[in-house]
Amino acid sequence: MDFFELLKVLFLGLVEGITEWLPVSSTGHMLLVDEFLQLSGSDAFKEMFFIVIQLGAILAVVLLFFKKMFPFQWKDKTKPVIVKETFSVWFKVVVACIPGAAVTILFDDYIEAHLHTPAVIALALILYGVAFIIVERRNQKRTPKTKELADISYKTALLIGLFQVLSIIPGTSRSGSTIIGALLLGVSRTAAAEFTFFLAVPVMFGMSALKLLKFGFAFTGAEIAVLLVGMASAFLVSLAVIRFLMGYIRKHDFTAFGWYRILLGAAVLLYFLVIK
Repeated sequence: MDFFELLKVLFLGLVEGITEWLPVSSTGHMLLVDEFLQLSGSDAFKEMFFIVIQLGAILAVVLLFFKKMFPFQWKDKTKPVIVKETFSVWFKVVVACIPGAAVTILFDDYIEAHLHTPAVIALALILYGVAFIIVERRNQKRTPKTKELADISYKTALLIGLFQVLSIIPGTSRSGSTIIGALLLGVSRTAAAEFTFFLAVPVMFGMSALKLLKFGFAFTGAEIAVLLVGMASAFLVSLAVIRFLMGYIRKHDFTAFGWYRILLGAAVLLYFLVIK
């Protein structure tokens, strides 16, 4: 891997780390960046890389939320105590994963073949940008019914999982679709973001495993280096972005992200339909 290729991988990791947790579509951004900054390697490797690089971002959220995510605590060095609330949250996460897992297994190949295009990404960016603005305006005079992560019911978890199915379309955003769904269901911004973090762990590990199995494990030394550098970059950037997001939503809503999505989507349409 030469120096210029290293810079491209670091930049892709930077993009992944920033956009994985903000509701602006990491996959959409990665595909768009690759239009201008082509990563070396086969199409199959790049397709796998754009998913597996997310493992770096996942490790960041596991590290930052370890105490909330790990269902055991030690009061002394020998006696672990089971945290029932944490187990309950993970059971709800499993319920929320079912719709997305089914749709991904059935339609992933079709969507990759037909919908990974700049036009689809741009339209999804704009559509869900508008949705964020509408939902936040609707919620201005409403008080969330579910304020804490532990208060999310199994029914609400399943409905959030159905909203997550929308994220299979490039440009939608996994975090964006789940957060919009949670807000519509009366979940507070903080609880919605935290549930999104929990939900991302099994979803992204599962998707990465599927991509690795599909690609095979016959990596060259250069391909292993690209994956490790990309994941490390995404991990370090995600640490900062997650902290920023949790601080941001305590004082602000998601309207700014809605406007960002609309502007980016319009710029993409302008470039690919008019300029290019």
